Amino acid sequence: MKKTFKGGAHPHDFKELSKDKSIVTIDAPDKVIIPLSQHIGAPCEPLVAVGDHVKMGQKIGDSKAFISSPVHSSVSGTVVDIKPCPNPRGVEVMSVIIENDHQDEPVEDFSFNDRLSDITRDELVSLIREAGIVGMGGAGFPTAAKIISCAETKIDYVIINAAECEPYLTNDYRLMMEYPNEIIDGLTAITKIFDSKIYFAVEDNKPDVIDRYQDMVKNRSDIEIVPLKTKYPQGGEKQLVYAVSGRVIPTGKLPSEVGAIIMNAGTVYAIYEMIQRRKPLFERVVTITGDAVFSTGNFRVRVGSTFDYVLEKVGGFKEEPAKVIMGGPMMGITQYRTDVPVVKTTSGILCLTEKSVDRPKRTYCIRCGKCIAACPMNLLPAMLSMYAEKKEYDKLEKFDVMSCIECGTCSFTCPGKKYLVQNIRDAKAKVGEIRRRRAQEEKEKKEAEAKKAS
Repeated sequence: MKKTFKGGAHPHDFKELSKDKSIVTIDAPDKVIIPLSQHIGAPCEPLVAVGDHVKMGQKIGDSKAFISSPVHSSVSGTVVDIKPCPNPRGVEVMSVIIENDHQDEPVEDFSFNDRLSDITRDELVSLIREAGIVGMGGAGFPTAAKIISCAETKIDYVIINAAECEPYLTNDYRLMMEYPNEIIDGLTAITKIFDSKIYFAVEDNKPDVIDRYQDMVKNRSDIEIVPLKTKYPQGGEKQLVYAVSGRVIPTGKLPSEVGAIIMNAGTVYAIYEMIQRRKPLFERVVTITGDAVFSTGNFRVRVGSTFDYVLEKVGGFKEEPAKVIMGGPMMGITQYRTDVPVVKTTSGILCLTEKSVDRPKRTYCIRCGKCIAACPMNLLPAMLSMYAEKKEYDKLEKFDVMSCIECGTCSFTCPGKKYLVQNIRDAKAKVGEIRRRRAQEEKEKKEAEAKKAS
């Protein structure tokens, strides 16, 4: 029996649009916009100034904060501006704008072939940090910070998230199919960091990946291929840990606190490139798909290329899109403009026509319980949504609204087409704000009492 979790849904995955299309490289544009924050954590400070000449792969931003990740130039050329620019998450971020000289002059020799045996564990973690590697499945948590934060914890399960459960996306699938030796080399590097077995978790809608990798590691005891039941959101952090290990991550806790750490398949490939080629993370594979574009497929794209540019290079729109989404339809971010840059966490650009978007009329909750049965976090989505609409934040806290992972499964299964996940997401933001204010007030109260006592 394939491993899985309670709840979830089975949306049509639409992966047939791009899964059989090999990775194609898109040339860099005349100008790139490199945001100085492409990760969870502190934004970087610029290390360059207007007028500076930079090389491809050169570090152009960094931070002294523990949870942060440096950014690198994806081209060689001249810095023409440093200013706030819109990013795919809908906010303005300080960005370095570079005019491409189209020479691709590297900061060092990317054909460099290092031997893993010559690198110590600490050097390996340092290289991962310097290469700007982050989680490439969407969240963008700095990989080195994740590794270092586990230093005092016994890790029993190193889980590679190769599920790619989000509909439409096939960028990880193509990486795994086209670069199996490189992925295995990346896994071997990870075994040098953690003294524990690696569990390479793949949904069973990718039997060719499962068969190939099982054959490649058949003589190894340190890597196990784990077939998972195809179900959304199988790649969710808590769902993946439970499916592979049977361990439950408590509310507000991290995987490391139950002896697990998760890395994305794309992150493993980036680690390989960092070791073997000393190549920082300045480009990635992006799935371009949907019924609104002429050409669907998987493309190697430089960070800083705008969505406009990338879409034009693959043939543009065959029909005016009703929605353009960064990522997939379940957890992706709808774009209000397309002149935003591709970043490290841009797994896909999904372009849908009005017909595909399907905007059904919202009706009423019929108390069918489908959202409850489907919720992978065992929450009560209909009730949480009702409390959110009524702004009853005390009840939202009581019913654990902050445990919602915003996967959208409740909205997908709701026959009334209620805006469940949207309401809950808004409520989480408000509850988070209330908690922060409460904590600040408590801090100020304690400081005042301490001052009075002294």
